[in-house]
Amino acid sequence: MDDQGLSILSGSCPLLSDLTLSYCTFITDMGLRYLASCSKLSALKLNFTPRITGCGILSLVVGCRNLTILHLIRCLNVTSVEWLEYLGKLETLEDLSIKNCRAIGEGDLIKLGPSWQKLKRLQFEVDANYRYMKVYDRLAVDRWQRQWIPCDNMEELSLVNCIISPGRGLACVLGKCQNLEKIHLDMCVGVRDSDIVSLAQKSRNLRSISLRVPSDFSLPLLMNNPLRLTDESLKAIAQNCLRLETVRISFSDGEFPSFSSFTLNGILSVIQNCPVRELALDHVYSFNDVGMEALCSAQHLETLELVRCQEITDEGLQLVSQYPRLRVLRLSKCLGITDDGFKTLVGSYKLDILAVEDCPQISERGINGAARSISFRQDLSWMY
Repeated sequence: MDDQGLSILSGSCPLLSDLTLSYCTFITDMGLRYLASCSKLSALKLNFTPRITGCGILSLVVGCRNLTILHLIRCLNVTSVEWLEYLGKLETLEDLSIKNCRAIGEGDLIKLGPSWQKLKRLQFEVDANYRYMKVYDRLAVDRWQRQWIPCDNMEELSLVNCIISPGRGLACVLGKCQNLEKIHLDMCVGVRDSDIVSLAQKSRNLRSISLRVPSDFSLPLLMNNPLRLTDESLKAIAQNCLRLETVRISFSDGEFPSFSSFTLNGILSVIQNCPVRELALDHVYSFNDVGMEALCSAQHLETLELVRCQEITDEGLQLVSQYPRLRVLRLSKCLGITDDGFKTLVGSYKLDILAVEDCPQISERGINGAARSISFRQDLSWMY
């Protein structure tokens, strides 16, 4: 597909409403200008179209004034953001996804202006291998602080590798999403307990939360005071988000796991107060056999995923047979569990699905008959 192809497409399909272009490396801004004639276009997704620039995006949004969904993934040459400001004035956008577009920073999202009110879904991901460090002047900072960011209709928010600065940028969004149902914060440096507390108090309809927390040793040097989330955040979630069904907590890879963040009591407060149906823990060293015992009273838990939870032993896993509603169990890279941990499950067929990956002391034979459907994979290269 090239510019000529888009010319033919736009000329032959004037009612075109939804278009996805992936790895179309020959398409340039000219091709998007052809698409601008498709006035009915409401959804556009561009995945790795490296020759497209901000000028091409601008020409498209000027012509396609009914655009409600826009996804830009690895559009490396989109450096100008005038299109973002124009799109904000249209107040039609409901779903915006910007991932690994190197020249678009968190601060640029302020240009959405009035469209924040209409936005239902925002995904913003910064390339971890190319952190574009924009220099914010005092005027830009004050603009975030002065402008009221209305996010009443936001239902889903996903931020990856973002820097959250107090009182500006995306920090202004976290505590204003009263209809938020799903949030994903992945390696976002600078998130404070106060941010999560504000989020929990405002977003009482929250149904899913996913936190991937930077470990103490992965925080960048630019942070004068390395901040980490604590149990205060989890307790606020437990007290306010009484519809929460999915909880995913993960710590970043590193030789030294973080012991000074979420404790077992903090995690259990969420499980005990919220109707959690799915729990996933990755590299959470504070979760041990005591935590596994506490899950015996988790009346809603249906899916449990444990990844690199090295404090869990056979004794803890044997308690799974006592979980009231558990149907799916996934284990990965857990060093403390052996075949003996499955003795209470073998032959019971309590589980519908059991998945075991890269656990060195578990054999395929040892889990035979532990669930109706079993998947087993053994690749121990991660240990070396």
